[in-house]
Amino acid sequence: MFEEINAYIARYAYFTDQEVAIFNASLQAKSIAKKAFLLQEGEVCKFEAFIKKGCVRTYYLDPSGAEVTLQFAIENWWVSDIASFHEQKPSRMFIETLEDCELFVLTPETKEKLLAEVPKFERMFRLMVQRNLTRMQERLFQTIATTAVEKYLDFLERYPTIPQRVAQHYIASYLGFSPEFLSKVRTKLAKTKA
Repeated sequence: MFEEINAYIARYAYFTDQEVAIFNASLQAKSIAKKAFLLQEGEVCKFEAFIKKGCVRTYYLDPSGAEVTLQFAIENWWVSDIASFHEQKPSRMFIETLEDCELFVLTPETKEKLLAEVPKFERMFRLMVQRNLTRMQERLFQTIATTAVEKYLDFLERYPTIPQRVAQHYIASYLGFSPEFLSKVRTKLAKTKA
């Protein structure tokens, strides 16, 4: 049941069998149907979830009410609103399942208990946050300093399985494009490959 998440944590540190057992006992397994909200704007985020199976989208509503996709998360990724989770303040985001999902969930209470019992997990979570911040910084540079075609090609390179799993208008939103503009970018790329 825990093979994937145990392999994931092993990439960050060596944990004894007892430490892994404590970690596994901290997790709550959840099955969530497609098109369900894990979090809605205004709610306080009460989870950090590891995705065993499925695809999730994080987004917010801009001032005009349009959805702006911030992140896709698939197998072996974590999803949460970090600010809302740690500060226990209302979220500005929505987290929605795009496929049926199987998750392992930590609550603020179970995470704190885990960190107190097995301090090595502090390092693992710190490294995860650093990795996430690095990706966010790279995405910021991509947004500012690259062409539309370069943004789309970078997206395909970084996330090769996502285009087969999510609607194109979600990808357009993630890239900061209209769906029509993304279609033009894809047509342009198809012509250059022909």
